[in-house]
Amino acid sequence: MSIKVKRSRAQPMSRLLGGNGELAPLMRTARLIGRAQQHLRDHLPEEVREHLFVGGYHDGKLTLLTDRAVWLTWLRYEQSRLLELLHQLPEFAAVTGFSLKVRPVRPLKVPPRQLRTLPAPAADEISACAADVDDPRLKHALERLASHAERGK
Repeated sequence: MSIKVKRSRAQPMSRLLGGNGELAPLMRTARLIGRAQQHLRDHLPEEVREHLFVGGYHDGKLTLLTDRAVWLTWLRYEQSRLLELLHQLPEFAAVTGFSLKVRPVRPLKVPPRQLRTLPAPAADEISACAADVDDPRLKHALERLASHAERGK
């Protein structure tokens, strides 16, 4: 019976994403955009590849995004060549041009790790408190906290 439950949960998701489901047109568009991006990147100079993104398709124009103005200028000069490359794929024969945009990509900032230290006298106080506590969970937590002290420094 549990097998039927698992299958019944999987079936609606596959119907939703594929075939004639509600998200099927969105999934097809995403696959097409991914294909266009990969095809263009495969034919671009190596220094440009990682800076080109296909953002969408509207009114016969494919939106090309880049992270810097210098690459946008390069894309402007290369539009006709890029359009020829795109027309190599039959599903993009209707593309008449590009909409070019700069969208700076901001790298994720990893917060600096804050190392905290516990002086030995503070650890001794916490250990003394743990010895007087009856609640086993609290006692264990206090002992664990006290174990982080700087000993022998």
